[in-house]
Amino acid sequence: LSIARLVHYSITVVGFVFAISALGIEITKLTIMISALSVGIGFGLQGIVNNFVSGLVLLFEQPVRVGDLIELEGMWAEIKHIGIRSTIVRNFDHADVIIPNADLVSNQVTNWTLADRQARLTIGVGVAYGSNVDLVVETLMGCARANDQVVESPAPLALFLNFGESTLDFELRVFVPASLRVDIRSMLHREIDKRFREEGITIAFPQRDINLPGITIQGSTEKNGRVTATVYKDDIS
Repeated sequence: LSIARLVHYSITVVGFVFAISALGIEITKLTIMISALSVGIGFGLQGIVNNFVSGLVLLFEQPVRVGDLIELEGMWAEIKHIGIRSTIVRNFDHADVIIPNADLVSNQVTNWTLADRQARLTIGVGVAYGSNVDLVVETLMGCARANDQVVESPAPLALFLNFGESTLDFELRVFVPASLRVDIRSMLHREIDKRFREEGITIAFPQRDINLPGITIQGSTEKNGRVTATVYKDDIS
């Protein structure tokens, strides 16, 4: 692609020069005129020249290629076309976005598929204190192994990371095709919820102790998102 683009523009320039010669215009005089105008034109076309040079950089260095999945300023998109002035990408809403080549060269761009078309997917989950840690780890690993889109190498990994304020914090790390990260995340979430229910593992919610002067709260219970408690004040229930 890079060679084809360069040959195309070279032929265009050579053809233009021959056309000028055929019209009887001396190349030397034309060069002087172009040199005189180049300073003024240069100021007005800085952006275009910058994008042109950046396009050559993209074509030869290939930090991004057609078909790559990139992340730019929080937007995920697939490279559809790399032109000499701009690059066309298609985001997950199937909207085609035209990006000046200079932005791809000068800004930080995350290319998820430059060297490998796999990406790591991380899913965090917090369970209630008192849960069987080994059972939680094995259940998370079972969810990963049950999904056909999770690759075997690098192997899935379930980690017990932290003693949180209200939860025991775990993390499931798997490698999946980069283009399917959102879909696979949803599938794993559903599978984890299903298996936790089957194993009796409780996904914890934040808990707080409330202390007010002269007031005691005892026997609080939670059901369907509502908390019921017995409140004592001045020995009156």
